[in-house]
Amino acid sequence: MIVFPAIDLKAGQVVRLAQGDMNRATVYGDDPALQARAFAEAGSQYLHVVDLDGAFAGEARNRSAVEAILTAFPGHVQLGGGIRTPLAVDGWFDLGVSRVVIGTAALHDPPFVRAMAKAYPGGIVVAVDARDGMVATHGWAEVSDVSIADMARRFEDAGVAAILFTDVGRDGLLKGCNIDATVDLARATRLPVIASGGVKGLDDIRLLKIHANDGIEGVITGRALYDGRLDLGAAIAIAEAA
Repeated sequence: MIVFPAIDLKAGQVVRLAQGDMNRATVYGDDPALQARAFAEAGSQYLHVVDLDGAFAGEARNRSAVEAILTAFPGHVQLGGGIRTPLAVDGWFDLGVSRVVIGTAALHDPPFVRAMAKAYPGGIVVAVDARDGMVATHGWAEVSDVSIADMARRFEDAGVAAILFTDVGRDGLLKGCNIDATVDLARATRLPVIASGGVKGLDDIRLLKIHANDGIEGVITGRALYDGRLDLGAAIAIAEAA
């Protein structure tokens, strides 16, 4: 199982939001590249980056910060936030990201996701962000009438790399990952699932690791790392243990 430390970008700064609310942002630093290097030095080979401004605008807004992160981080970077056109996908891969995360466009334009998954085999992750089990879009500002399981099943034959499931109600609140919902989703789809939202400590990593064989590929963690509640090296050791 993979631990993805998260770097969320807002106006070039490293931030964490509470429940996806841009007005409830906590700033943790103004040097994303420095943060990326710190995660690498702690043993991480993977990084999850979100252009928060881009998620709301529908186009890249923190490109220079992402470029700095890619220069500083020697491992694999997956990136999301407002990626809704082939040109945007091409641009990020050309810049050097390993995987592109598509959320809102996955709900509203499935053929686009399928085309990108075909163009970049193993390079596309579909983000399934949910409030009360239903898919949330446009930076989590809107809630659809599509269930998370139905959303995941739409892309089982598309060649996407994984489903990134975030419980918006827990994100950034340190309430603990929604293990039950994550495992249920992993069992309901043939695609690997990445857990996100609410991770508060090593117990979350241990519980998810128990269910790795159910199809859980990894877990994204942010605030717990920044607040010192989760030791990244210890989390990676648990996740990678046989």
